[in-house]
Amino acid sequence: MSEILDRGSLLWASVSVLVVSLLLQASVVPMLMAVVLEGQNVPPHVRHPAPWIAFHFYTPLLMLALFYVPGILLLSNLISRQGALGTVFRRDYSPLMTCTSLAWSAANLPLVAAAWLLPMAAFGAVAALACLYFGVLMFFAVRTVCGVSNWAAGGTVCLSAIPAALAVVAAQPLGAVLGWIASPFFLFFAYYYLGGELSNLGAGLRSRQNFRRMLDAATLNPHDSDAQYQLGLIAQQRRQYTEAIQRFRNAVAIDPQETDAHFQLGRIAREQGRLNDALAHFQRVLDQNERHSSNEILREIGEVYCAAGQYADARRELAEYVGRRPYDAEGLYYCGLALERTGEAAGAREMYARAIEAARTAPHYRRNVVAKWSRLASRQARRLPR
Repeated sequence: MSEILDRGSLLWASVSVLVVSLLLQASVVPMLMAVVLEGQNVPPHVRHPAPWIAFHFYTPLLMLALFYVPGILLLSNLISRQGALGTVFRRDYSPLMTCTSLAWSAANLPLVAAAWLLPMAAFGAVAALACLYFGVLMFFAVRTVCGVSNWAAGGTVCLSAIPAALAVVAAQPLGAVLGWIASPFFLFFAYYYLGGELSNLGAGLRSRQNFRRMLDAATLNPHDSDAQYQLGLIAQQRRQYTEAIQRFRNAVAIDPQETDAHFQLGRIAREQGRLNDALAHFQRVLDQNERHSSNEILREIGEVYCAAGQYADARRELAEYVGRRPYDAEGLYYCGLALERTGEAAGAREMYARAIEAARTAPHYRRNVVAKWSRLASRQARRLPR
């Protein structure tokens, strides 16, 4: 999926769906029609395609573009709170549509061979495996494009059965409407007025690919640590932690004062449970700039201490952080957690209340991001003794 994002094309991905759809029409549809109509004892001279079997060759592409991919983006945003839906749609629609189209083609292409070579009973098993394979591919597509966690990607793919069902229900009436509006005059005016919007659909993918190519070119300079750092951020967002770690280490090797790279290495180590490594990197950051990333270095150190069970140390770091940034919901929540675990129930209750208030009064564009800390603070506050 990462290679698709770096080198793929929305046009060729769409063409692959159309080609596979044509092959399915030529192989799978006639086989299913023969089985269904033979079971109904319909004479050959009056046989007509069953409406739930026959489809236009462009129907799968339209269903992916109009229902499935937008549904995935909506579900992913609801689960992982990535920001405003409009911003997420403009950024991720074309990359996700490209990955989804190629995943659909890869999953359905074996059905063509199965229809030609296998009996109907075996074809059913192949179809079930194709659905499972498509789900696995979509798991990696959602995780790579949206940068969400494994459980969020898995939940999104499981719930994507909802937009898939809507696509199946809408396929028949939408096909009739498209047949009605497929007039040369309508298509001309649609392209005239909407051509700019349609061309912008691929802008998100093209901008990512152009940025990646420029960074790859910049890495030819052995003294450019920033290019290595930016490539590490791309890999980190895609959950490719092995590559991200290597890129950040390259940046540090070129410039030991690359504070941002140490900071990201510490965050990855904390997420992976390598707490000693995380503390070592965060200490380097603290030595170079104690106010790095708007003082978030103190919050990160406090979270590492919380994960290690060193709540007294966490309380010290987080109290200083909250003093510098009193309206950060995440820092307030962890400060409350450290206070709770060190026996300061009253102080913990105050911090949880402040975390809830900070999330509630956050700017509109950040409320989805910080809502997680409000929920966690509410849950912990309910557990405190009265």
